Amino acid sequence: MTIDAVYLLQLTLNGLALGLLYALIAVGLSLIFGVMEIINFAHGELLMLGAFAMCFALPVMGLLYWPAMAVAILATMLVGFVVYELLLVRLKPDEFERSILVTLGLSIIIIHVMQYVFTATPRMVDSQYGFDGVEIGAIRITWTRVIGAGSALVAFAGLYLVLRYTQFGRAMRAIAQNRDAALMVGIRPRVVARNAVILAAGLCGLAGAAISPIQLVTPYMGQFMIFKAFALVIIGGLGNIPGAVAAAIALGLIESWIGGFFEIVWQEAAVFVVMVVALFLRPEGLFKRGGMRVG
Repeated sequence: MTIDAVYLLQLTLNGLALGLLYALIAVGLSLIFGVMEIINFAHGELLMLGAFAMCFALPVMGLLYWPAMAVAILATMLVGFVVYELLLVRLKPDEFERSILVTLGLSIIIIHVMQYVFTATPRMVDSQYGFDGVEIGAIRITWTRVIGAGSALVAFAGLYLVLRYTQFGRAMRAIAQNRDAALMVGIRPRVVARNAVILAAGLCGLAGAAISPIQLVTPYMGQFMIFKAFALVIIGGLGNIPGAVAAAIALGLIESWIGGFFEIVWQEAAVFVVMVVALFLRPEGLFKRGGMRVG
């Protein structure tokens, strides 16, 4: 097989952009697990709702990308708040199995409600950037991919600063590291958990808004993403945010390379093959498990 260097670089850039968007989903999932010790299987539907919000906000905003993205993020954060107050607040850290059933049921309900209201017909999202992009020689990447990747990097930098230097973030880290000690110093787990869910929902809204101009928007798009995100969290180490980011970027690159050189069907299997191998080699994940580390 002859490998063209320019083609390989094109695949690598596309893979990096895709991996950063995957990382937004995986980080939100890891954040919720770190604080609440549950896996939110409805997390992918927050991405789907963010994509649909972008789909409807763009025409209202005159196809302006940034205001529509802000609307999508705020809408998913509001949904995250409602989901927490109605359901997740009733789940305890030692009810892992119950949390799976509750969030999986919520996921199915959201999918079918969205399908009933908006049908299963895929929607194409257009913005002011259209298919314009950056060209460097023979390499071309669309503005929507560039902006999506850039927005993810900004979001990760902001999350790092929040978790590292603010009282808001320190409370989350304290709950994740030692819940009993956090209670003794007056930290309220319910408030911290609610903030974590809202923040994770915002990251999902950003991912959904950024993905919507790149791929078709359907009620089932989040379901495909959540299993990948779950695998990434396991590979990176449950509750380890840098590990989830690293695993997501690696997956984006692997999927892009596989899609470029082999049959596309192998893309979907790639993450789970990596997960199985990683669990055999390091059952705790490739990075240290737990603690919701930020550095």
